[in-house]
Amino acid sequence: MSATAVHSLWTTVGGVTSAAPDEKFTAPTIEYAQLAPVLIVVGVAVLGVLVEAFVPRRARYHTQVFLTVVALAAAFAAVIGLAAGGYGTTKAHIAAMGAIAVDGPALFLQGTILLVSMVSVFTFAERRLDPETHGNRVDSFAAQAGSVPGSDGEKAAVRAGFTTTEVFPLALFAVAGMLVFPAANDLLTLFIALEVFSLPLYLLCAVARRKRLMSQEAAVKYFLLGAFSSAFLLFGIALLYGYAGSVSYATIANVVDGSVQGIDPALADTMGNDALLLIGGAMIVTGLLFKVGAVPFHMWTPDVYQGAPTPVTGFMAAATKVAAFGALLRLLYVVLPGLAWDWRPVMWAVAIVTMLGGAIVAITQTDIKRLLAYSSIAHAGFILAGVIATTPEGISSVLFYLVAYSFVTVGAFAVVTLVRDAGGEATHLSKWAGLGRRSPLVAAVFAVFLLAFAGIPLTSGFSGKFAVFKAAAEGGASGLVVVGVISSAIAAFFYIRVIVLMFFSEPKADGPTVAVPSPLTMTTIAVGVAVTLVLGLAPQYFLDLASQAGVFVR
Repeated sequence: MSATAVHSLWTTVGGVTSAAPDEKFTAPTIEYAQLAPVLIVVGVAVLGVLVEAFVPRRARYHTQVFLTVVALAAAFAAVIGLAAGGYGTTKAHIAAMGAIAVDGPALFLQGTILLVSMVSVFTFAERRLDPETHGNRVDSFAAQAGSVPGSDGEKAAVRAGFTTTEVFPLALFAVAGMLVFPAANDLLTLFIALEVFSLPLYLLCAVARRKRLMSQEAAVKYFLLGAFSSAFLLFGIALLYGYAGSVSYATIANVVDGSVQGIDPALADTMGNDALLLIGGAMIVTGLLFKVGAVPFHMWTPDVYQGAPTPVTGFMAAATKVAAFGALLRLLYVVLPGLAWDWRPVMWAVAIVTMLGGAIVAITQTDIKRLLAYSSIAHAGFILAGVIATTPEGISSVLFYLVAYSFVTVGAFAVVTLVRDAGGEATHLSKWAGLGRRSPLVAAVFAVFLLAFAGIPLTSGFSGKFAVFKAAAEGGASGLVVVGVISSAIAAFFYIRVIVLMFFSEPKADGPTVAVPSPLTMTTIAVGVAVTLVLGLAPQYFLDLASQAGVFVR
């Protein structure tokens, strides 16, 4: 606050009004219609909290599932409405007093997040996989999350048929944060969105019905490392504010370019200090690379993916990556394009170690969820190849890859929930031996997802990899493409190994069974397979859609 403003306050309080008569407080202008997708999801999430407080326990599950699916469908309809109204192209602009960008990439990523979240919520609602307990159907979540694992309180909650229906409003709050994250147009909005979607995810990771101690350990690891990443991001924001005198993306970009006018005298000493820019930019990118799961910020990924309830793992693996890559793209292409000479070499190194590290370490894994976790790390490296291209094709290839990857991921984790033994999900690879003979359909569907992860032609994985590698090569990163192809070959080995294990091994007599799911999980898997095949066989329409949506508003 300036000295004149403070003086004005004091004189007004003292009964003397020294403010000029024409000084009026101007109310902020908020474009509610353009923020509708986020507002719908937040509104229903709050409603979900009220449902937990006031609706009888026996009616909560159906109420929450209905509200959640309706909210996500309505928000997706709002995104389609905005895109049809031209807000992705000709009417793209900055809304909410400069806080949120309404443009092609934002709408494309928001639509992807909403669709992926909807099919993920179906796996949250699944209640037919475990045998009934005391006459009650049970889902993947703890009967009473607050009770100590193995305690009398937990046993009483199980006997009473309690379920943790709070997971639905928590998922909606996480989705709301993810919708804002790639659309944020200033650094404070970016940080708030990060916290809004991270905190519910920490909780969701801790509420597994089985292996509760492992689930809670995963949540604590995620929370502690997530706190580190938030601290990096916040410190970076402070340094960039010191550098540019603003948290607005456009202003920071102008200061980097040297085209800013009217410097605030209070910040004149630090503005334009390149050390603040480089260190602050590096810290913010570090915070985002943590969320993406890039090496060396990937340490949380395998443990959290393995320990969290599998429906949550699928949701988190798909939706978080879409949101985080959207935010990373906007930061590098809108705020720091003037620094491309500085950040591109660093991103080259990160992409190379991420692709190779994820692919090589995945070979040694014996747990299917940890294998998919390292696979997701390798995919983060492939997507970074498109980010490094610094061309419009780079943006559109990353958008396309995110759609392809997210649906394959949700479908693969949905299949993992079906293979069960007496202790719940059978995630050790040895248990999957001979699955193709015992349950050919489930094994065939999982094989389709594995082939898509490997990037085999006629699957969405091939189309996505081809798009990002082509964009990287045209953007002058041919060396990165060579490393990417080698990494893909290494990764193909362990995907094919799982397929061979399922179809060419003898099933064990005491092996796991494949549970028959309700139509909810069937829908999730069917959508995953459909998107995988459609984007593999006829990708052109979606590539065109991504290229139309690939222009950031500045």
